[in-house]
Amino acid sequence: MQVRDAKTVYAQSSDIKSRTYLEYRKDMKNKAIVELEALDWLPRRLAEHFGVSEVRVEKAGGDAFLWFLRAGGVSRQPDFNAIVGNRRLQIEFQYAEKAGLSFYDFKLSKVGKKSRKTKKRIPKNVLFAYIHKPLQKYALLEAAWIMEHGRIGPVPAWGNREAYRVPREIFEAQLRDDPELPHLLQRVEVKKALLDFQHAQIRLWQQALQHELERVMDEEELLQWRPKQLSTFFKVCFTLEHLDRTPRNAPLWLVYAGSYLTTLATLEEAAFLAYILDFLYGRIPVGELEAHEGQNLAAAVIALKDFILGKAQPNGAFVSSARMAPLDETRLALFALNLLEDLTQDLIFYYKVALPPIRRIYEWLPDITATYRFVMSAA
Repeated sequence: MQVRDAKTVYAQSSDIKSRTYLEYRKDMKNKAIVELEALDWLPRRLAEHFGVSEVRVEKAGGDAFLWFLRAGGVSRQPDFNAIVGNRRLQIEFQYAEKAGLSFYDFKLSKVGKKSRKTKKRIPKNVLFAYIHKPLQKYALLEAAWIMEHGRIGPVPAWGNREAYRVPREIFEAQLRDDPELPHLLQRVEVKKALLDFQHAQIRLWQQALQHELERVMDEEELLQWRPKQLSTFFKVCFTLEHLDRTPRNAPLWLVYAGSYLTTLATLEEAAFLAYILDFLYGRIPVGELEAHEGQNLAAAVIALKDFILGKAQPNGAFVSSARMAPLDETRLALFALNLLEDLTQDLIFYYKVALPPIRRIYEWLPDITATYRFVMSAA
């Protein structure tokens, strides 16, 4: 596993150990989608709030560039760093998806720190940017305000860990309207819906593999996984992932997988190959790929991306084969593109490959609105 940043605290079993690597990454993207969509919106709100014209905001924390950490975990660092006029600010980002909350909760460590002399908590130089999805409003709150208006108490949803709890009537009085916010929230909901839609592909593959295995007993059929077939290669990697096992020759397998690029004919095959590349790459400890191997994988990512985007239709669907429904092929295309975006970020971060960075989830989709409409109408 990679060398860990000393500033990063990795969570325990509640984080990655109870999920597969793909499930963990999917969960991490739900927050990343909102934060990345808010990255252009936030400077304008800060400029209004502080009455300045020059504002710069950038992602920070463990997910400043990658929205997932290979070993799981959370960072002590804030979500954003900002320069507002002459002031440097750390910004924590929170997002409420439910209405009717009695309290709005803020982690103790994010709001303040204990003085070594007095042992009392003092507020950090942190601004909280809070988006309330149901009310379609937002608030910008100083840590000192939270300490003044909140009281420390256990939060049942957080396993009774203590936090600053601000009563609803006090907190919601700070919320503001913003004509841009409904559009931002709509983009977020579109991307979250597509993420859920594409991730169902894992369950479909699990069901297909289960049925194949059960036929050995129920129908006395032989299980035939023929060597040198892309579908077999995929099934082997898919099984190893769910057994949490790493191939002994993972780097060699990764090189071998690249040979299938020239034979791709369908989106299903592209999804198989994207899964294989993602699985094998994720199982190789950081730094163990040679520079040319990282470059070859980057070239494979671009080739796969171009193949998939070549199957995009004007109505937002992806189509490559008459034997599969366009909805199913679109799911496969989304699944593969999403994995390739992950690979792109990881390769840039750890191997410094010359690829354009991904600024938003589903950045490569030609027309995300059309794809969303197609999926919703055909599902």
